[in-house]
Amino acid sequence: MASFNELGLSENIVRAVSEQGYTSPTPIQQQAIPAVIKGGDLLAGAQTGTGKTAGFTLPILQRLSTASNAPKDKTSRRPIRALVLTPTRELAAQVEESVNTYGKYLPLNSGVIFGGVGINPQIKLLKQGVDILVATPGRLLDHHQQGTIDLRNIEILVLDEADRMLDMGFIHDIKKVLAILPAKRQNLLFSATFSDDIKALADRLLDNPAMIEVARRNSTVEVIAQKVHPVDRDKKHPMLAHLIKTNQWSQVLVFTRTKHGANKLVEQLGKDGIAAMAIHGNKSQSARTKALAEFKDASLTVLVATDIAARGIDIDQLPHVVNYDLPNVPEDYVHRIGRTGRAGATGEAVSLVCVDEFKLLADIEKLIKRQIPQEIIEGFIPDPHAKAQPIQLRSQDHRGGRGQPSGRTRPQGSGQGKPSGRTPGKTAQGPARPAGARVAVKQSAPRRSGSRGNG
Repeated sequence: MASFNELGLSENIVRAVSEQGYTSPTPIQQQAIPAVIKGGDLLAGAQTGTGKTAGFTLPILQRLSTASNAPKDKTSRRPIRALVLTPTRELAAQVEESVNTYGKYLPLNSGVIFGGVGINPQIKLLKQGVDILVATPGRLLDHHQQGTIDLRNIEILVLDEADRMLDMGFIHDIKKVLAILPAKRQNLLFSATFSDDIKALADRLLDNPAMIEVARRNSTVEVIAQKVHPVDRDKKHPMLAHLIKTNQWSQVLVFTRTKHGANKLVEQLGKDGIAAMAIHGNKSQSARTKALAEFKDASLTVLVATDIAARGIDIDQLPHVVNYDLPNVPEDYVHRIGRTGRAGATGEAVSLVCVDEFKLLADIEKLIKRQIPQEIIEGFIPDPHAKAQPIQLRSQDHRGGRGQPSGRTRPQGSGQGKPSGRTPGKTAQGPARPAGARVAVKQSAPRRSGSRGNG
C-alpha cells in the first residue's frame, strides 16, 4: 500500500493528513491524486464513503500551493483559482472543512457559499478573495448576477456528486456556470453512477480524461448487514420504536420518502420518548446544522432525513441505517446504506417494507444482484391479504440552490408517475413474493447491538 508521501504531495499536506489519523490512501485517493497533480481532466466513479473528497482536495491544494502564482500568505487579496460545485449545503460545508483542514500549513485559503443563509457575509468573503471556493450552483449564480463574484481566474473546476446534481435539476445551472468560466481549465467530475446523462455531461465537459472507477458499479458495501422486515404500512412507526428500544440502538439514521413523512415520524417518536429530529429542504439552515451536530455527537438518537438532505452526512462508525420508506430509485438505496459500515466498521441497514413497496424491493435486489434476507418480527406479522396501494410522491426535496425538477422519467416500476413528481405514482402491483426460507419469525431474545459504537 502506497503512503501519502509517495503520491506527490508536499510535506505540509502530508503533515496535515497525518494529524487527522490517516496513514494510507484509499483506492480512489491512490489513483486520483497523481492524476489530478498531472493537470489533466478526470472522470471518477466513487460512492460516498470512499474518501473521494480528499481524492480531489489534496491534489488541488498541491497544485495551487506550488504554482508560480501561489500566494505568500493566507490574508492577502487573491483571485478564486479553484471552484468546487456540490449539490447540497451540507456537502459544500463538509468539502470546505476538508480543504481548510488539509491546507492548514499552506498559504492558501478557502470559502463556502450556499443558499438559505444571508448573502452579505459571502459578499465580504468574495471581495477579499479565496483560493478555493466551494459552492452550490444556485447561490453561485446569484452572486454572478449581482456582480459580487469574479470567476475569470478559475484554473480547476470540480463537479462533486454530479449524478445527484442532475437528479436535482441543476443541469441548466451547471451549463450557465460553465459558460461563465475560462475555456482553459482542468475539469474533475465525480459521480456515484455513470448514467447516460452523466456520460453526456462528461463528453461536453472533459477533454481526454483519465478514468477511475474504484468500486463495482452500484455495489453495496460488503460489511453492511442488510435486512428486510415485512410489515403492514400502518405498523411501521410502532415497529421502528420497538426496534430502537428493544435493541437499545443509540444512533440511527432513518430515511423517509417525503418531508411531511419525516416531520410526522419525528413527532410520533417523540411521543414514544425517543429523541428525534428531521433534516430536509423546508428546515432552516440553523435547524439542520443543529440536528446534524447533535446526531454526530450522539446526544440525538434518531436523525430522520430525506434522500437529498442526507447528502453530506459523513459520520464515522454509524451503526444503523433504517429505510422507513424504500426509495423510488434503486440507486438511492445504495447511497443510503453506504452511510454505515465505513472505515472498516460493521454496520446494519434495515428496511421496513409494506405491500406497496414489493416492486421497489424487487428493483433494488435486481440492482445489487442479491436477495436481501427477510425477517418477520413477532408481534408485527403482516396481513397476507393486504392489497397494494399507489405510493404518493411529493415534489423532490430540492436543496442547496434553485434547482428545478430534472424532468427525467424514473425507471419503470419506481413508483414515480410523471416527471414533476407531484402526481401519484404507479401502483406497486403484485402479491407478496414467497420468501420461503428467507423469512423467519423472530422469537429469541433480540441481540443487543447498541454497543457497536456511537460514532
